[in-house]
This record gives sequence, C-alpha cells and structure tokens, in this order.
Amino acid sequence: MSETVIRWNRLPWLLIAVQVALMGVGLGAIARGDELAGDSGLFQRQMVWVVLSIPATIIAAVIPYRLWRMQGYTLFVISLLLLIVPYFMPARGGAHRWIPLGPINFQPSEVAKLTFMMAIAQYLMFRNNYRKIWGLIVPFAMTLIPMGLILREPDLGTSLLFLPVLFSMLFAAGARWKHLLLICILGASVMPVGWKFMSAEQKSRVTTLFTQKDGGPAPRGDGYHLHQSKQMMALGGIWGSDISGPATDDEYLYHLPASRTDFVFCLVGERWGLWGCLIVIGLYLTLFAQGLKIASNTHEPFGRLLAVGIVAILATQLLINTGMTIGLTPITGLTLPLLSYGGSSMLMISASLGLLINIAMRPGFEVSGETFRY
Repeated sequence: MSETVIRWNRLPWLLIAVQVALMGVGLGAIARGDELAGDSGLFQRQMVWVVLSIPATIIAAVIPYRLWRMQGYTLFVISLLLLIVPYFMPARGGAHRWIPLGPINFQPSEVAKLTFMMAIAQYLMFRNNYRKIWGLIVPFAMTLIPMGLILREPDLGTSLLFLPVLFSMLFAAGARWKHLLLICILGASVMPVGWKFMSAEQKSRVTTLFTQKDGGPAPRGDGYHLHQSKQMMALGGIWGSDISGPATDDEYLYHLPASRTDFVFCLVGERWGLWGCLIVIGLYLTLFAQGLKIASNTHEPFGRLLAVGIVAILATQLLINTGMTIGLTPITGLTLPLLSYGGSSMLMISASLGLLINIAMRPGFEVSGETFRY
C-alpha cells in the first residue's frame, strides 16, 4: 500500500468535523451578538477569517511536520522578537498587544503559543535530563521569557497558558511528577511577590471574583462584565432564544461588552440555552479526545509531544474562558478557541489543528533516533 493511501486512511475525519462544527457555532454566536449590539460587521469579517483558516489548516497538515520540527527553535526566536514589536506601537485600551498591518491587527502572542510548543517539543525529544530537577531549568527558562513579555503587555490570560502546557508536555515526556509538584509548591510560595507586581487592573479582576454578588443592580468596574455575562447566560434558560424566544424586551439586560470576543460563550448560552452550551463542551471534549488519541498512536517523540501541547493549550483556554463567564475564574480577556472573533487566533488555532492532522497521518513516518524511554 502506498504512503499516500495510508495517509488518507489515517485522516482524522472526526477531528475535522468537530473543527468545522465549532467554527459554525462561533459564526452563529457572533451573528446573534450583532443582532443584540447592532450590526458592526464582525460576522462578515469573521467569515473571511474562517475562509482563510482553511488554507492555514491545509498547509500545516500537508507539509511533513519533520520540516516544522527542524525549524522549531528558529520560529520560536522569531516569535519572541515579534512580541517586542507591539511595545513600539500605539497602545489600544492601555495594552500593547497588536501590530497594525493596514486594515488588520496582528497579535504576535498567538504565534508565540504555537512556536513555544514546537520549541519545547524539539528540546525534549531524545533527552532524559528532565528526569532530574536540574534538567528542568532550560524548559522553564524557555517558558518564562514569552510569559514575561506577554504579561507586560499586559495580557494575563494568554500568559497563564504557558505553564499548564509546559507541565503537560513534561509529564508526557517522562518528567517525574514529584519534581513537577515541587515546582508547583515553589510557585505558590512566590505568588505574593507576583501579586505585588501585578497592575491595578489585573488585581481588580482577581478581587472581583471573590466579591461578586448575584442579583441586584449591575456593579461598576470589572464587576459589571461578570454580572452581565452571568445574566446573559441566565436569559438563555434551558433552550435559548432560538426556541423559547427572547426572555425580555429590555435591551439593557442584553448589554455585554466584548460579547463576540471574550464572552462569546455567553452568546451560545443566550441563543441555544443550556443544551447548546453542553453540546459545545461535548464538541470540545471530542476534539481533545481525538488529539490525545493521535498523541497515543504516534511513535515519533516530537509529534507526540506537540500533539499533547496542542490539546493542553486548547483545553486550558476552554477552562479559563468558560470559567470566567460564570464567575469561577478571573476575567482575563482570553478568547474561546474557534468561536471567538479574531483573525490571529483563528488562523493559529487552525494551523495547530492542521499540525494535529499532520501528525495523525504520519504516526511513524518521521521517526529518527530512539522513541520514548518512559
């Protein structure tokens, strides 16, 4: 049987179907947001990004990932340099996160997330020094550099993604859980120091989590977003406005800033209700299960580690984003993969899923050196 036939036989159709379904849900939620907040053209622009994500997925899937592996360090260094560029650009909303490119704004932190995983996977493959505590110094240094640059933008949400991804990849590579637990304890011990260096806005978002109250008038400041997001979810009820109709005619109750970006999950709840939210979470869980299955079936270290990293970063985004909409995690400004409006996020997540497809089609074709020892 030819290699081409084998690759087609290994194509993860379920993963592709889930990706398409989540994109469709995202478009439907953004369309509902345009209805509630007034047509701003975000739906049409997101349609463009969805179309552009198709070639991004195909390119990442077709080019053998061995070639991406060889350029992991180089791409990571380039992404670090790109993270510095926004500091020389005009601030938007008090943050330096974007590089203006004509009519669009490019967010380099999205690229840094993917190249970081590629660089970590390239470093960890065919090594066993991370089985010792001193062997974790380099991976953590590689993690703290982009975290620091992104945290300074400031972008607390994106910076929080790097450590869970690193821990997941280290665990998959064979690092000792006792060493990872020790690092967690040390990290918790220095949290008061980190709190001291957080901005006033970041501190406010954390304290709002512990002072939230249900019912009554909407509070001011960061508490307003949380109050309105939970209210929007409640307005959807069990079946949502598509089936049961709008819960109220009061337009003020539907007001939610960033509803089509950070709080798009609230639009899912309002339009399709509790069942819609459960179906979306089910789609994500299916996506993660497919990604872990691909990692398990892959004998080549770089491919397996990269697959684990991609699943970890998407799962962490899901937990943080959905948690903040119902008051379980601080509001961080982190988008929901494949659903939230945003070109940089859509393209990079599509490229990541393209790499998952790439790995699934080549579980053993790219083997060189030893496979995993642990």
